[in-house]
Amino acid sequence: MLLDQYVYFALSSERTTAQEMTALLGILPDETKVRGSRIVQPAIPVCHQWRVVCREPGLRVNEQIAQVLERLRPHTDRIASLTRRLGAEPGAGRAATLQVVRYFGEADEPSNDNQPDAERKPNPFGWHLDQEVLDFLAATGAFLDIDEYDRTD
Repeated sequence: MLLDQYVYFALSSERTTAQEMTALLGILPDETKVRGSRIVQPAIPVCHQWRVVCREPGLRVNEQIAQVLERLRPHTDRIASLTRRLGAEPGAGRAATLQVVRYFGEADEPSNDNQPDAERKPNPFGWHLDQEVLDFLAATGAFLDIDEYDRTD
């Protein structure tokens, strides 16, 4: 089975722009969204969003999360403070989210189940959250959101 996945940590706000978030945090995002931008495909963003992303193929979800949090962990206190500020805005929803996105599809290559252990690729389907990840989520008040999509026929 083919698997395409990525992970990102996002801060979202209807009022505070991604540029303002960057200035407050002192961390450059990998991606941003602008609320009400003129981009109509796929949809107009309902909020500003600041993201740190890992799209590196071949890694398990927990390894992608580790790469994202490696960049963010030194700034936990500033992220937590900004999350509280964003969460206090009128109409605030999820101010901080750790997002996992996975697409499952048909296998494009044969399974490696019959190959010797030395030649096997790591199984990307299993993953876990360790205590450090849970501590970061708790400290920053972030939600964990996991989206999985079936691309099979």
